[in-house]
Order: sequence, then C-alpha cells, then structure tokens
Amino acid sequence: MIRFENVTKRFADGTEALKDVSITIPTGKLTVIIGPSGCGKTTLMKMINHLEEPTSGDVLIDEKSIKDRDVVELRRSIGYVIQRIGLFPHMTIGKNVALVPALKGWPLEKTQNRVRELMNMVGLEPDTYISRYPLELSGGQQQRVGVVRALAGDPKIVLMDEPFSALDPISREQLQDELRNLQQQIQKTIVFVTHDMDEALKIADHMIVLRAGRVEQTGTPKELIHEPANEFVRQFIGQERINRQRSFGERKIIELLPYFIQTKRGEQVLSVSASENVETAIIFLEQPNTDVLAIYKEDEFVGYLDQSSLLKAVLAKEEGAFAHD
Repeated sequence: MIRFENVTKRFADGTEALKDVSITIPTGKLTVIIGPSGCGKTTLMKMINHLEEPTSGDVLIDEKSIKDRDVVELRRSIGYVIQRIGLFPHMTIGKNVALVPALKGWPLEKTQNRVRELMNMVGLEPDTYISRYPLELSGGQQQRVGVVRALAGDPKIVLMDEPFSALDPISREQLQDELRNLQQQIQKTIVFVTHDMDEALKIADHMIVLRAGRVEQTGTPKELIHEPANEFVRQFIGQERINRQRSFGERKIIELLPYFIQTKRGEQVLSVSASENVETAIIFLEQPNTDVLAIYKEDEFVGYLDQSSLLKAVLAKEEGAFAHD
C-alpha cells in the first residue's frame, strides 16, 4: 500500500504543484492519476520513487517512509515506464530487459527465463525479438519492451507516466488491452498517469482526479461515472461520456449482435474483438476515416457495426428492448 500524508510540493519559483494531499493507493490494483495539464499528477507519481521530494508531509510504502529507504534500493524495487520509452539503442532487446535483474545480481538462467516469460506475455516472440535492437522495432513494439523491462525485476510497484500517449490510436488501444490483461495475471500495484479520460476509464481499477494540486475525487471508474463529486469532475469526464457509460456500462460488443449490418464497398473497416466493451466501439467509430468495425469473436468473423447501428442500440436500450436485458 502506498500512502500520501499531507503532502505539499513547492518548487523554487514558488509554484505549489501539490497542496496538502492525503490519499491511499491500493495494493495490487491499477490506479490512474488523471487531471488537466499542470495539475500535479506526474509530480505526485514521481514522489513514489523519490524522483521528487515533498516540501512537507510524507510518502509511505507498506507503512514505511520513503525517507528511511535507500534511494538506489528503492528505485530498483519499483518498475518505471515513460512516454519516451528510454531503451538503450546500442543494447539488444534481451539485454535491455535484463538490465534490472542483472543489477540485482540474479543468476543468468533465472534472468533469461524471466525475460522470455515476459516477452511471451506481451506478444513478442522471444526467438524473433530478443536479439534485435530497439530501432528495428515499431513504436508499439518498443513500448511493449519498455513495459517488460519495468516488470523484469519482479517489482511490487510499477509507475507508468503517459506511456502510450505518443502512439497511434490502434497501437494505443492494443497496448491498453494488453496492459489490462497483463494486470489480471500479475496483480501488481500499478500507478498510471494519463490526461486521456477514455484511457483512464478503460484500464483503471481505481482513479485519482487532480486539479491545481488538490484531489477532487478518488474511486472506481463506475463511482466517478455514477457519482461525480462536483461539477469539475462531471465536466472533466464529460456529460456525453457519462451518458454512454451509464447506458452501456460493461456491456460487450457481442451483445449488439441484432444491430450488426452489411458493410458497403469502399468503407474504412477496423477489426475489433467482440469481447470489448461497447464504449470501445464508440471510441473507435469516432476516429477519423473509421466508418465501420469488423467484429471478430476469437478468430471468427461475426459481423459489421457502424454508428447508425450503435444509435439504434442506444434507442432500444432506452426503451428497455436491448439484447440480453
């Protein structure tokens, strides 16, 4: 468990990035810190691994102040993924991932097994990628390596600072899905900073909403959607997004089967899993040049979905006629 006690951060120019923040980040959950630019979210996260130090107050991990921890030991015990990825270009993927285990003095066989295990978990076949160099990989593949490297030393805590924001929309969606699935397997305490509300609602177990260095609300995505603490939280989430989430909740795309359509030639088609939430389909269809989604259940084609068919589903839901109700 990570706990902030009355934490204030004041920089040399007098700027208060955080103002008397007291929050608890739950163990084994993916906590998203979100808020407008300059609200203090990255500063808050960096205090966990002592990259920033409180002006006043304290940060505790498992009830022990980080002030009483050796900084090098603390940072080696915490995984860290950043937007710029930060892979060493002169080192192979295998050596990049093995860096922290090597610093911890792990036996070679244990390190090699760990590297291969994690690469498989994020869909990077070790025999294909382990000897390649970062510049030989796409941006999405490099970011997968960044996630793997953060996990390689088996840390209890992983910090992720807007790790997917520089990727194209499709790669970003794929990595969000992979992170969500990975977290179900590894159950780490992940602290994830983002400015993207759709991303936050999709991946978070727990959310912290900041504004101007103060905490406006904490809770699950469902709690924020159904019980926004104030008008700022309501506006920051967005009324349209709230309405969507309240309409569809955790419903899956496959439940829209009665509203699937025949596609027309020339339309831009994107493939999406039938197990995704309906909200994901809506977000995809809002992307430029995406007219229709091709829905697959595992590897089997199910049908097509467009904005018009989604609208029909919304109207049917409001009338109580939604499939599987």
